[in-house]
Amino acid sequence: MMSLSLEELKNKAIELRQTVVTMVYEAQSGHPGGSLSAADFVTALYFREMNVNPKNPDWEDRDRFVLSKGHVAPIQYAALAHKGFVPMETIHTLREYGSPFQGHPDSKMCPGIDISTGSLGQGLSCAVGMALGGKLDEKSYRVFAVVGDGECQEGQIWEAAQSAVKYELDNLVVFVDDNGLQIDGTTEEIMPNLDLEKKFEAFGFETRRIDGHSMEEIVATLDEATEKKNGKPQAIICNTVKGKGVSYMENVVGWHGKAPNKEQYEQAMEELTRGLEA
Repeated sequence: MMSLSLEELKNKAIELRQTVVTMVYEAQSGHPGGSLSAADFVTALYFREMNVNPKNPDWEDRDRFVLSKGHVAPIQYAALAHKGFVPMETIHTLREYGSPFQGHPDSKMCPGIDISTGSLGQGLSCAVGMALGGKLDEKSYRVFAVVGDGECQEGQIWEAAQSAVKYELDNLVVFVDDNGLQIDGTTEEIMPNLDLEKKFEAFGFETRRIDGHSMEEIVATLDEATEKKNGKPQAIICNTVKGKGVSYMENVVGWHGKAPNKEQYEQAMEELTRGLEA
């Protein structure tokens, strides 16, 4: 398993953001906002934390990754390409017929996708099933799930959370991308989540709230979370900015599912490149 330093992880997160923007621009379709908000912790998972093997993507003892908010597939695709699961040139085929990079993750099309997702609320149930299977089979693998804050308005999320606690799934780590925006507006306007940290805690999770763009906090929290074996699943609530890294996308609900034009693409890449050079 390749493990990068903090500075390398920060640069890798910028590279993944550049790949996301390139994919969505070339396809003129996709979801950049939530892909960019999740980039930092997805980078930490794929390039430091998760025990996976690009040469053997179906390895039985691998850690599992479930992108419950499947519409932000570009960030997972970027990680898979940079990690070596698929050739880098695959990034130029987003949403094309026959491409492994479909609009939502497709486990039958793309190596490294553990389960097809996209219907909001269902992915966490799948992650719970994987973690329970690991427990029953006495496997050491862990399951990491990424859930959106808008997605937390779905009742199935909380049914899954109850099951995770009942079955003492301390091999499950849930990242909540709490960027405050969803397709139709702010989460506060659409359906307030209240305090997601306290909500997961009330369901029985070990919970933490962190800066989802601080690689230092992400890494330290993962180190702490994955060391604990107390019978409790883990929930890491990440304060994030939708569209993070691209100034005109940040905190703008309209960039939930829209592609940049040529001028906007060039501006985005310039801004992200400056971050690499800093």
